[in-house]
Amino acid sequence: MVSLWLPSGESGVGKKSRKLCGTRRPSSATLPSVDEPGIVQGRRIGLSELEQIRQWIGDHPDWSRYRLSRHLASLWDWRNPAGQLKDMAARTLLLKLEQRGWIVLPPRRQVMPNRMGQKPKPAVGLSVAESPIIQTLDGLLPLTFTEVSRPPGASQRGLFEALLHQHHYLGHRSSVGENLQYLVSDRQGRLLACVLFGAAAWQCADRDRSIGWDPLARSQRLHLLTNNTRFLIAPWVEVPDLASHILSRIARCLSHHWQGKYGHPIYLLETFVERERFEGACYRAANWVRVGQTQGRSRQDRPDGKHQQVPIKDVYLRPLHPQFRELLQGTLPPARP
Repeated sequence: MVSLWLPSGESGVGKKSRKLCGTRRPSSATLPSVDEPGIVQGRRIGLSELEQIRQWIGDHPDWSRYRLSRHLASLWDWRNPAGQLKDMAARTLLLKLEQRGWIVLPPRRQVMPNRMGQKPKPAVGLSVAESPIIQTLDGLLPLTFTEVSRPPGASQRGLFEALLHQHHYLGHRSSVGENLQYLVSDRQGRLLACVLFGAAAWQCADRDRSIGWDPLARSQRLHLLTNNTRFLIAPWVEVPDLASHILSRIARCLSHHWQGKYGHPIYLLETFVERERFEGACYRAANWVRVGQTQGRSRQDRPDGKHQQVPIKDVYLRPLHPQFRELLQGTLPPARP
């Protein structure tokens, strides 16, 4: 999942976006109009912005969706605080506009490189010992946490993906957008677990109510949250209290690591625990707080309006700063991790 945030100062299309102006689309390509501006993908989109995007797409009928999203992010200088181009955020914005009937994108040609979708299954086998580890937590300490999304831990990313693909009930294909990926091993170097943090959910009523968010504040500061999208204790490991210990340890360092990789801190962690499968005990033991539950609907409900039923999940939050609400509401200036 990608981060969808834009800085609060970029409330509309800036000077660079005026380059989108071009030849008008033919009258046969008339699309539904927008009555009032709205926030889409963290950016305010109104009538003039929509017309600019329509004209620009019409000027480049031979471009792929991938090229359109890359060029749009470049034109708008749409980057995260670390300066990385947010082409996936631009791609998602274009898709949402199309789902609402406001633009028409060219036909999909192929899966974007290194993205979600039909990415091949991990070819790397689990080159680790799977001998049972059944003992007390004290006998494993201290644990080692290796972040594998970037050097020097990137050489182990294949192992991380293979472990999730083979043993996590949701599987794993790829990590899109801002994320951190951890492999956890014991003092003997034996692999114990893997943990993935990625983009926070775009909307969650109980979470947003707990924070005190309105839609505008959420769109501006969603990047300051991250979602624990995968957590796997290796199936050959049976160690009481290991899961809660891992969650507690990561909570101490994650914001610092996020700052180093993406240029901004994290103030709050979230996760969704499927109620029919898990009790969430390890999260509660690691000071996560249950704030509600989902409604059993998928983010894939649109564009035809039909609701896709998915399992109901408990919503858990774990603050990383004592004034996380004020920081996420924007009533306090940004704080160091």
